[in-house]
Amino acid sequence: MCCEEYVSTLVHRVMAALNPWLSLTDLSRIYGISAIHCGRILEQQGWRDKRGRPTQEALEAEAASCAGIHGQGRTVFWSRAICAELLESKGYAPMSRNVQIEQWTQLLEAMQQGSPSITATPDQMAEEMPKDLVDEVNHQLQVRGCSYRVSRHHRQTSRSASAC
Repeated sequence: MCCEEYVSTLVHRVMAALNPWLSLTDLSRIYGISAIHCGRILEQQGWRDKRGRPTQEALEAEAASCAGIHGQGRTVFWSRAICAELLESKGYAPMSRNVQIEQWTQLLEAMQQGSPSITATPDQMAEEMPKDLVDEVNHQLQVRGCSYRVSRHHRQTSRSASAC
């Protein structure tokens, strides 16, 4: 990795770690749950409606924010701090980075070995992996003797699970 890429990666990690507003997908990844499950928890709290939009209660509690002109945008961001309190009060704990690396490594290694019941490819699964884990997961794959490597240029698809 060249110096510019290294610095860029470090900046991205710091910005992601410090960002107080997250997409539903990014929020759910912190706790190792799906965006759908995280959305259901927010619904149960009364912060998200059945169409995936934040409720007035969520906006007033500053648990959610809608990006766009005059707050009317389609992109919803959730407060890391406020939603963390909710999720942790429900018994969820943030996953450590090491656990995430280990889980991605095990998944991709198993997918590389193949199974008739799995139709997705390792490349398709790697699209969902946070980009800041690529180098460390690739290192672990190498250490384990697995020939698969996640491309540094894999595309992380952004799916909007909720919209204002």
